This record gives sequence, structure tokens and C-alpha cells, in this order.
Amino acid sequence: MSNESTNRKAVVLLSGGLDSATTLAVARRDGFACYCLSIDYGQRHRVELELAMKQANQQGSIEHRIVSVELRAIGGSALTADMAVPKGRTIDAQIPITYVPARNTVLLAICLGYAEVVGAFDLFIGANAVDYSGYPDCRPAFLNAFEALANVATKATVEGRGRFQLHAPLVRLSKAEIIKLGAALGVDYSETLSCYDPDASGAACGRCDSCVLRRKGFIDAGIEDPTRYQSK
Repeated sequence: MSNESTNRKAVVLLSGGLDSATTLAVARRDGFACYCLSIDYGQRHRVELELAMKQANQQGSIEHRIVSVELRAIGGSALTADMAVPKGRTIDAQIPITYVPARNTVLLAICLGYAEVVGAFDLFIGANAVDYSGYPDCRPAFLNAFEALANVATKATVEGRGRFQLHAPLVRLSKAEIIKLGAALGVDYSETLSCYDPDASGAACGRCDSCVLRRKGFIDAGIEDPTRYQSK
């Protein structure tokens, strides 16, 4: 545990998925007092919000808030509009229709506002640029740009009370490396959801991009996959 970080406040963007649960565990490991924020943006896989709440409680967060931002109002994604989630496709360099327009920009902006309210200067996001679906707002270039924006956009920085740092501890890791890290930190992956199209009970489809990457990650990590998949 870093003495520098001990008792410093951090806001963690917590979706209820594998990556964000691991990111919360990393922030806790590094001594941050974690304030978790989940966003109900109209996503079809909203059951993930229940799991975010469980992860926040299990991992000893100071606070967990769920904020509603209705991105279904603009649509443009299979996660927020009446479009079919692609299943069984070959994951390539094409940006898939599960990309939600400007999602991380919007979500991180809300995290930034929450950070100002609670007096935190550290933001954590589970973005990954290795085993992912090609979203542009998961790349280091975007994360660096948002950090620069945060440091000119807020009262806290204009008044010289601190500088914001955006942490993306998983950005250069493979899914298997993420799973190994989280397992070592005690993350309960049975209480996470990665699926874009779960059924009403929360069982994962097993065939969307996110399920495919998750399943392969557990295989490559040599760790038993605790995911509850839909019956064939």
C-alpha cells in the first residue's frame, strides 16, 4: 500500500463489470478511500447496476451513488436503442454498434463533478485498450485528453487546490492479466456482469463481444469462469 495514497479520496467509475470491479480493487490496494459512481444511462444490461452496488459494498467503498443520465434519448448504439446486439462475430478493428456515442466523455464528466463535491482529485476508470471491442474512448489518447480537460474545467483547479489525475490501471493489460490481478486482490467475479444482452435473470448470453472476451480471459488465465451463462 502506497503511503502517498493512504486516505486520499478517489472517485471510481463502477459499472458492475469485470474491469471496473478490478479497478476498484486496485484503487483500494493503493490506499485510496473510494467513492464509487455508477451511471444508469438507459443501457439494456441495467442489471449490472445491482452488481455494482454489491461490488461497492464488498470492497469497502465509502459511498456508492447511482446517477441517471438518459442516453437512450439520443440512441445510436445497440446498448441504448432498438438494435440487435451482435453475437458470434469476429472481433476486428471496426468500431461495433455496441459503441455508445461519447459515453466515457459523459460518464467521466459526471465523475469529475462528483470528485469536486467530495474533495477528490483522483479518478479511476476500468478502460482497456488491449482486449476490448475497439471503442475510441478507451484509448490512452482519450484518457490523456480528458485529464487535461479536467485540469482547466473545474473550480478546484482554478483555485489551485489540486490537480486531477485520471487513473486507468488496466489500460495496457490483457483480459487474462486483468483477471489474474483481480483474483489476487480477492475480487468476486461471480458478482460481476460483462454481457451486453443478459436475460431477465441476469444470465450472460455467452456470444456477444464482451462475453467472448471475458470467457477467453478466464481460459487464458487458467482460472475457472464463475459466470452464469444462459442455457443453450
